[in-house]
Amino acid sequence: MNGNTPYAGLPGETGAGQRAAADVPDLSRAQKRLLHRDVSRIAARTREFLPNEYIVDSDVSTSLTGPQVTVAVRPPVGHPVSAGFTPDLEDAATEEVITADERDEVARGLAASAALQVKQAVSDNVRPTGK
Repeated sequence: MNGNTPYAGLPGETGAGQRAAADVPDLSRAQKRLLHRDVSRIAARTREFLPNEYIVDSDVSTSLTGPQVTVAVRPPVGHPVSAGFTPDLEDAATEEVITADERDEVARGLAASAALQVKQAVSDNVRPTGK
């Protein structure tokens, strides 16, 4: 059954569980710099939506499929939330890898999810101020 998966490898070319070197995209220095800048912008935008008690962090790493971007939020109570994705480097413009609309969408979603985690964690202990 392994012979039908891309993880079985190609005899004489690629070992099992390995990818061909041509399949893994290489980032130029400029692309790396732009990617780190764009991810920092997502984290900064997320911080704008949340009070200071929330911890926001970001990370850019490289996996077998290329660069992986993660932005995470640790609320004061409740479970942490994160957004991870692989940016499309082929369609990236020269001045940004992640568009402004995509950055705002990720930041708003993370902020809303983090706020929901707090709400769910304290829902039984807080009396509503009005109806």
